[in-house]
Amino acid sequence: MLQTPSKTLTLEQFLQQPETKPASEYIDGQIISKPMPQGKHSIVQGELVPAINVAIKPKHLGRAFPELRCTFGSRSIVPDIAVFRWNRIPRDQNGEVANTFNLAPDWTIEILSPDQSQTKVTKNILHCLKHGTEMGWLIDPDEKTVFVYYPKQETQVFDLPEALLPVPLFASELQLTVSDLFGWLLE
Repeated sequence: MLQTPSKTLTLEQFLQQPETKPASEYIDGQIISKPMPQGKHSIVQGELVPAINVAIKPKHLGRAFPELRCTFGSRSIVPDIAVFRWNRIPRDQNGEVANTFNLAPDWTIEILSPDQSQTKVTKNILHCLKHGTEMGWLIDPDEKTVFVYYPKQETQVFDLPEALLPVPLFASELQLTVSDLFGWLLE
């Protein structure tokens, strides 16, 4: 949903606004509200974040963050899941994870909701890839399909149940098939 402010806000002004629920994103000078996650979206997101973290966090390979604001390249977006290599996670002066992430994730994952624009979500994934993201997933729970995006490469489509989903090299410990991913919807 597009929110039309009374005046055009800059990215810096947008970032000074209070957070909204669901989150708003700043794209091409416009404030766009993300749709509220529904059942299938929520289940896939809720299961996928810990599955990724179990595979990569113990060895300090990376970490998955749900609904994390990432600001870079004149946009401020909130991927459903943003995965960062361990050494790229911003830290504050105490060594704790920082609150502000002014960089693109290494792996961006979006889960399509029923009333969400696939075009808008795809544009966010492509924006991430343009700014250093290694891989993007667009998960469509209704179609039981995962689109995998790479920088400057052809998009791959995974819809066969036994197909092993590709992951970035740093996350190679994660072994997940299409059937595993969408099987969570039956639990």
